[in-house]
Amino acid sequence: MSRFWSKTVKNLTPYVPGEQPKLSQLIKLNTNESPYGPSPKVLMAIAAANNDALRLYPDPNSDALKQSIAKIHNLQANQVFVGNGSDEVLAHAFLGLLKQDHPILFPDITYSFYPVYCNLYDIAFETIPLTENFSIDITDYIQKNNGKNGGIIFPNPNAPTGKALALGQIKALLQANTESVIVIDQAYVDYGTESAVDLVNEFPNLLITHTLSKSYALAGLRVGYAVGHPDLIEALERVKNSFNSYPIDKLAMAGAIAAIDDQDYLKRISKAVVQTRETLIEDLSQLGFQTIPSHANFVFTKHPEKDAAEIAAVLREKHIIVRHFKMARIDQYLRITIGTDEQCAMLVKNLKDFLK
Repeated sequence: MSRFWSKTVKNLTPYVPGEQPKLSQLIKLNTNESPYGPSPKVLMAIAAANNDALRLYPDPNSDALKQSIAKIHNLQANQVFVGNGSDEVLAHAFLGLLKQDHPILFPDITYSFYPVYCNLYDIAFETIPLTENFSIDITDYIQKNNGKNGGIIFPNPNAPTGKALALGQIKALLQANTESVIVIDQAYVDYGTESAVDLVNEFPNLLITHTLSKSYALAGLRVGYAVGHPDLIEALERVKNSFNSYPIDKLAMAGAIAAIDDQDYLKRISKAVVQTRETLIEDLSQLGFQTIPSHANFVFTKHPEKDAAEIAAVLREKHIIVRHFKMARIDQYLRITIGTDEQCAMLVKNLKDFLK
């Protein structure tokens, strides 16, 4: 700890991303990346870039990308915000919309970047425990502090559990919570969860964030976006333009537009992941694992007789990487990204050998 650090930095506990190990012949099932490459049209769009794509600054407003996003969601461009990955979009939402007089609310088991943002921006927060079966109960949010809060945020489906909240429940929460912003992080929505985007025009306090890192298979491109009422989007724009007015470079913009425009490819690879997920859940069940129902591109599972950390260590020796969280309530669970059929079969084989 340096004497030159600010008080803010001294008090930070940074987010710890999933490991990116440098192992040969690795089966990497720890960071929820897509097992498939992006649409071929993405590679073509990036390859078609000319000298000006690097020589000149990109469009600071990313207008062409916003138009593509607005089109697939039947919205207007002024209802769209884009950023350098959904993490940056979320960071701007915390500072621009969730820094209020009352504490914000989010689940006790959820995306671990949320408390990091709160500490960075000095935002008071309270966590709401998931139910015994790891579900979000909207009643807990409606009744907390007599309905007073600085905002509500949660992923849908939730991470790392993979459980989804039904659209009717989200609408009920919005109807009951009208005085603060509700942010729904839809990073994994394309794997079987009904999107809440259609509620944006009905509820001016709803902001929905998306990423192109998961279902679009563009984790290396770093593009995310949010949709909501123009007033909410303007708040994010004000933060962005006070921080970094050029968050999306020209190559990323070209690739993102190509990916978004190829919805058929998105549906095809998302369906393939879902099919592999269901097969993996059944295979794990045959081995005695207890898996939470998942609507994401990962499963959250435990074995009643084996320690999760030990399983993760044994798999690592076989060059198979999964995610283990050393947190209360979930320290005996493993989060396993859905890979290809072949990768998941190798995972199951090694688990079977270990259990013998």
